[in-house]
Amino acid sequence: MLASGCFLVFLVSFCSFSSSFALTDAEAAFIARRQLLGDNEELSNTLEEMTVNLKFENDRLKKAYIGLQAWKKAVYSDPFKFTANWEGADVCAYKGVFCDQALDDPTITVVAGIDLNHADIAGHLPVEIGHLVDVSLIHLNSNRFCGIIPRSIKNLLLLDEADFSNNRFVGPFPDVLLELPKLKYLDLRFNNFEGQVPSGLFDKNLDAIFLNDNRFHSIIPENFGNSNASVVVLANNRFYGCIPKSIGKMGNTLDELIVTNNELSGCLPEEISKLVSLTVFDFGRNKFAGSLPKDLKSMQKVEIFDIASNSFMGNVPKNLCTLPKLANFTFSKNYFESMDETLASPPLPVASPPLPIASPPKPVASPPPPPVASPPLLVHSPPPPVASPPKPVASPPSPMASPPKPVASPPLPVHSTPPTVASPPKPVASPPPPVASPPLPGHSAPVPAPPAFEDVVLPPTLGSLYASPPPPIFQGY
Repeated sequence: MLASGCFLVFLVSFCSFSSSFALTDAEAAFIARRQLLGDNEELSNTLEEMTVNLKFENDRLKKAYIGLQAWKKAVYSDPFKFTANWEGADVCAYKGVFCDQALDDPTITVVAGIDLNHADIAGHLPVEIGHLVDVSLIHLNSNRFCGIIPRSIKNLLLLDEADFSNNRFVGPFPDVLLELPKLKYLDLRFNNFEGQVPSGLFDKNLDAIFLNDNRFHSIIPENFGNSNASVVVLANNRFYGCIPKSIGKMGNTLDELIVTNNELSGCLPEEISKLVSLTVFDFGRNKFAGSLPKDLKSMQKVEIFDIASNSFMGNVPKNLCTLPKLANFTFSKNYFESMDETLASPPLPVASPPLPIASPPKPVASPPPPPVASPPLLVHSPPPPVASPPKPVASPPSPMASPPKPVASPPLPVHSTPPTVASPPKPVASPPPPVASPPLPGHSAPVPAPPAFEDVVLPPTLGSLYASPPPPIFQGY
């Protein structure tokens, strides 16, 4: 305990000279080396010798207090002040600490859980964590804890969930966790653990195993299939070798298997077809080769099947596309020679529609312009006839007699209005000219023009009425 106290004093003094309380790589390395010396791993039996001038409901809460106070001293940065209120005997009021009735004695209260998720705390786990004997869960996701996991954690016999993910823990796989009899959930993601993965991990009765994004360099043990886990994630490490044939024994329990981005090689064993409960099968970005197992029709629940970026060859089995729940099948960057028509035909139509969709715009854009451009020409052609009537407007009587001549020389009919009076019946016999020239009366504003067609006796009067406008029109010219 003296060595441990000196260690804590040194760390506090060491951090006091830092410009910030965030751990540097050098500090994290120092902590790891100090823990790996060995004398700081085992829990001291001198608990009775420690003097605590506080009163507690029971001895278990006193032990929890000692463990939590040691943990608080091992914290170098606490930006959200999770441990700010870790003072006094009421440990159940500490932020992130949860109490409940003891499982073996409901009459007493004990510390049952620690949840510091997303606290961004920098520090390490002290050996005194072993005093938290009633804890059933420890959640430390997304912090900056470094060093190793002390062996004293084996005293947490009730620990069911251990989440150390997204921190800076180092060292070999913490096999001390395999000594916890109640452990069901193990999450070591996003740390710096390295070396071999013990085979005992897959003999443990775990429901979830997350080892992804570390530095493990290991084969997958032959007893891999002994695991009862429903989720196994080994992605983004350096696992190598083949997939054990024992994987077939996980058929009734395994729901997700993700080993993407490793160095696994060899052929996929036929036993994977026995994974009848599997929904996610991600083996992408490895070094697998050979052919795919031919009989995969039993994988009726699979939704994601990813084998991209490997060296598979041969044919893609047709029974893959007949899987009823398959939503994502990725097999790019391999050496497949062909695929079954039932698998090849659906993708082609799906890929081809974009081409027809992209091509129609061209025909749509080209045909319309000609028709759109031609109508204006037709629109411009009627105006010429419209432009000629204005001349006859100067002498309406003459268009009634013979429209072609007034078009050629409008002034002459103006001087000879009587002859035009002699031929009113012709306009009556040929209604089209008046219909073609309604604008003419419209420009002259005399509305009495329609009555002229109803009564033949009025043309002389019309002649006299229209005889007066021509002078101002000629003056306009």
